[in-house]
Amino acid sequence: MAAVEKVEEQLASLRIAKRSAPSEEPAYLLDIDLSRPAQSENSRFVAVSCSNKSIRVYNRETLHFLREYSSHPGILSGVRFARACDSAVFSACSDGTVKCWDVRSATQKPVQVFSGYPSNVFISFDINCSDLIVCAGTEKVEQDTFLVFWDARGITDCASSAKEPLGVYSESHNDDITKICFHPVEPNLVVSGSTDGLVNVFDINKDNEDDALISTCNSDSSVSFIGWSGRDYKQVYCLTHDEGFCWWDTAQLDTEEPITLLRVLDVRDAVCAENQSLHYMVGGLYHEKAEKLFLIGGTSTGNIHLISCGTDGLSLVGTLSGGHCATVRSFCWNLADESLLTGGEDAQLLLWKPRAVERSLTKKASLKIASSVQKRVRVHNSSLKSRKK
Repeated sequence: MAAVEKVEEQLASLRIAKRSAPSEEPAYLLDIDLSRPAQSENSRFVAVSCSNKSIRVYNRETLHFLREYSSHPGILSGVRFARACDSAVFSACSDGTVKCWDVRSATQKPVQVFSGYPSNVFISFDINCSDLIVCAGTEKVEQDTFLVFWDARGITDCASSAKEPLGVYSESHNDDITKICFHPVEPNLVVSGSTDGLVNVFDINKDNEDDALISTCNSDSSVSFIGWSGRDYKQVYCLTHDEGFCWWDTAQLDTEEPITLLRVLDVRDAVCAENQSLHYMVGGLYHEKAEKLFLIGGTSTGNIHLISCGTDGLSLVGTLSGGHCATVRSFCWNLADESLLTGGEDAQLLLWKPRAVERSLTKKASLKIASSVQKRVRVHNSSLKSRKK
C-alpha cells in the first residue's frame, strides 16, 4: 500500500480515545499545542488557548486538567510550547506582551515577559525551532502594523525583567497580522499572514526588512491560517476567513515555473461531502511520512472533515463524527503516535487515535455554550463579510 493511502486510511480510522472533563467555566477552545518531548519520551502536556482569556494545561495522555493561566484584562491569543524545554509555554497578549509560563509551577506569574511598544496589541505569535527568537504580530493601530522580534534565550532561568524587542518589521503588511509561523527546521525563516491578504516569507538573518522579504504571495482575502508543507518545507499555504485556500511553492521563486500550486476560492464548494455539508475550515497539517498536505474542516454540529490536497484539487479523506457537538475551532496533530487533538465551541478537548475505543461511562452531554460567550468571540463566517467571487 502506498504511503499516502496508508496515511489516509489511518486518518479515516481515528476514533475518540479520551475526552476532557467538563470545565467549571465552559469556554471555546481556540488553539492547541503539544509539548515537545526530549528525545524518545512522549510529550507530557497539552496547552489550550480559551475564549475566557486563559491558557489551560492538561496531561497529554489522560486529558486531566492541571492548571490555568490568565492575563486579565488582557486577551491571550494562541499557545506554543518551546521545543527544547517542554515545560515552557507561551501566549501573546493584547496588553502588548508575549508571556511565558513554566507549567510545572502553580504560580500565575510568568517566568518571562516579552514587552512590545506602547501601542502594540498582539493577536498572533510564534517561536522559532531553535527557541532563540519570538515574533508577534499586531493589530493595525492608526496606520501602523508590526512584526515584533525578541531574543528568547534564557527563558528557563528564574523570572527576569521584561525583555525589550530586538527590532520590528513595519513595511510589509498594512492591516492586522493574523498569523505567524516559523519554518519547522530553518530557524531564520518565518511566514506571516494578514487581513490585507498578503502572505510574506522572511529570512530574518538579513540586515533589514527589504532584504529579509523573500516572497509576497497574495491570497486576495483575509488570512485565517498559514503553514509550511512539502519536502524540505519549501511550500507555503494559507486558508482565508471566507474559506478559500492558496498553496505556493517558494522553491520556484528563482525559476520560470509558476509558484502557485493550487488556488481554491471556496473549499466548501470544491469538496463534496456525502450527505453532509462542509461549513468552515479550521487549518492544515503536513504529514511528513506521506509527504502530503491535509486540510481540516467541519460542520456546525461538530463533524470533522479530513481533506487531501493535490495540485489537481482537493478530495475528502474521511469524516470524524460522534465527538464534538458544535463548531470545531482548533486541532493539534501528533506525528509520533498518529493522534489528533481537537477543541471546539462545545468546550470539549478530545484525543483521537487510530482505532481507539473510548473508555468512559459518562454520556456525551450537549455543551453548546450560551450566547454570552458567543458575543465575545469571533464566530466563523461572521467575523468578515464573505467575499465570494
